[in-house]
Order: sequence, then structure tokens, then C-alpha cells
Amino acid sequence: MKTQKIGIILNGVTGRMGTNQHLIRSILAIVKQGGIKVSDDLVLMPDPILTGRNENKLRDLAERTGVERFSTNLEKALADDRNQVFFDASSTLLRAKFVEMAVKAKKAVYCEKPTAVTTAEALRLAKLCEDAGLKNGVVQDKLWLPGLRKFQMIKAQGFFGDILSVRGEFGYWVFTGDHPDQPAQRPSWNYRKEDGGGIIIDMLCHWRYVIDNLFGNVKAVSCLGATHIPTRRDESGKPYQATADDSAYATFELDNGVVCHFNSSWNVRVRRDDLLTMQVDGTKGSAVVGLRKCLVQPMAATPKPVWNPDIDSPIDFFGGWQEVPDAGAYDNAFKIQWELFLRHVALDEPFPYTLREGAKGVQLAEKGIESWEQRRWVDIPAL
Repeated sequence: MKTQKIGIILNGVTGRMGTNQHLIRSILAIVKQGGIKVSDDLVLMPDPILTGRNENKLRDLAERTGVERFSTNLEKALADDRNQVFFDASSTLLRAKFVEMAVKAKKAVYCEKPTAVTTAEALRLAKLCEDAGLKNGVVQDKLWLPGLRKFQMIKAQGFFGDILSVRGEFGYWVFTGDHPDQPAQRPSWNYRKEDGGGIIIDMLCHWRYVIDNLFGNVKAVSCLGATHIPTRRDESGKPYQATADDSAYATFELDNGVVCHFNSSWNVRVRRDDLLTMQVDGTKGSAVVGLRKCLVQPMAATPKPVWNPDIDSPIDFFGGWQEVPDAGAYDNAFKIQWELFLRHVALDEPFPYTLREGAKGVQLAEKGIESWEQRRWVDIPAL
């Protein structure tokens, strides 16, 4: 059996998401499983090198994970023919420079989202890769979460009839850092607009690909943002002003008539099934979709409530739902998309999750901010 090594530059993965989801649970998990078996004759094997600005952080991460190669010299890593893929998980505002360097070095480009903070910049980066004839992609991990995969299965089987509406709730309480026993669990730059922070630019990029792939194409948006907590403490414990939005309340009109509403907040205490839930209502049935579970209620099992606020309801509204069973073992969502991208690079297999698709997410976030600022519905033109 032939083993084809694919050198992958992992840039900016010393952060929480880059380390856990991309390095450990994706690339190293693929290595541990023996690579990606394409056929009885071929295996694709990742060959990672860690790059970044802090040599001590890189060395520590390499030692902890067993990665042999690391460097603070990105130009040298890009010049090495051993490396075929450039992946970036650094700060959004730094991404353009790194993508430009990778394109100049003729590497395939794979990026975390958002790829930029403006649509024009996101499209520029996409066009750079397209004009250079380089394979490219953006992380759209939620499409491979078990809950969403179960939803897609029952939708394909006709469970819903006609889908009418979607109600999404995302978020949790992010501590301000004011109390030593409750340190903040997100980095401070998330709350500074000047550093590329804000929940609208973060989460509406997710909602774009989720909605487009599961429910229909987004036609228009109405969005209200808010900075509910104006002061937080940074990693050194010093107070700072939160200049970016920490909550967003957005309604999306789809071209097929479906209405989607998503609340996104870092200031909400969770009393629901998961950190993300989507209630999907259709003419024949409904579902509550979480990260890993999917609960359903068909028309035949739908109760008939009668409005009477003077007594406790005789209906157990939580009891009338049935869980869709696991179809088997579900792999890590980031890892699944990594495998698809590496097959795309090595075998030219289809990969629709391009930087141009990522630009659509940036566009929705930008139009959401425009809607908030102008206090009106904003149409979403085709890209």
C-alpha cells in the first residue's frame, strides 16, 4: 500500500480552538487512525508543521502533542516543497496577509471562519486563490455535527412535509473575569471590535452556511445587536471596554418562504437541551435539533393544548418528543471536513466549501450589522 504524505502548515493553532479541534481532534486523530484510506492501494497521511509568532508556545504544543516540526518562520515553511497545504486559525484581522503569502507560495489554502470582517475582503481572498488555480476551503464544521446530520436524514425522508419556520437559540454565559473563581472562558479580543471581535461577525457566518445547506437560501435579514455587558477583564485581569456586540437577535427570510430566527448571546444562562438548539416546524412534524441529539414530534403525536392560564397545564410538553437514534458512531465534525479537504487536495474530489462560500457568511454578518445600524430589513444580493 502506498502512503502519500501531505505536508500541512498549521498556522496560529496555539489557541484553544486550533489546538483542540484542528490539531488534536483532526490532524493528529487522522494520523493516529493510520491516515485516510482511499483504497486498498493508497493512504493519505498528514505531515503537520506548527507555525506562529511565539516560539515557546509552539515548542510546548509540539512537545505535548508529539509533532516533530514547528517554526516561527512562516516564509521558510511556505517555501518548503514538503508542505502542500496552508491552514490558518490566527486572528481574523491577520488572515489576509497569511493567505496572500500562501497564494504566492502556491499552496492550497484552508481557513477558519470568518475569513475577513468585510465582504469585499473575503471575496478578494477567494479570488486570489481562484485566479491562481489553487484549491481552497473554509471551515463549516457544524454541517457534520450528529444532531444536524440526523436532521438532514429525516428531512430527506420527508418527515417534515413543508418546513415553515426555524427558531435557533445559541449561547451561554461567558464570565466577565471579575471574580477569580470564575475566569472568562473566551479570549478578550472577542469583545473588541477593533480586534475583529463581535458575535455578529462570529455567529452569522455560521448561520449562513447552516441555513443555506439545511433550509434554503437567505434572501433578507433583520438584525438587532447589543453590547449588554460594557466592561470585562482581559487575560491579565485588567478591566477593558467591550466595544463589540455580545448578543444578536436576527431574523432571516429565505427564498422558499421559510422564516428563520436565531438568537446568539454570550450573556444567557442555558435552560434548553444544548448550547445550540434549533426548533424546526413543518406541516407534518417538528424537530428540536441540538449539537448531538435530534428530537421529533410527528403530526400524529402532536397534543391539542387549550389556553387556560388558571390551572397547571395537563400536558407534559417535554414528554411528547422522541429521540432519533444514532445511526452509528459519529466522528468529530472538524475532522470529517479536514478529511474531505485533504481528499480534494490529493485526489481532486469535489469540495464545495470554498473561500467564496465563506464570503457569503461574511456578507450575511456585514448585512446584519447594516440592518442593526439602519434599523431596517436588508436584502442579501447573490455573490
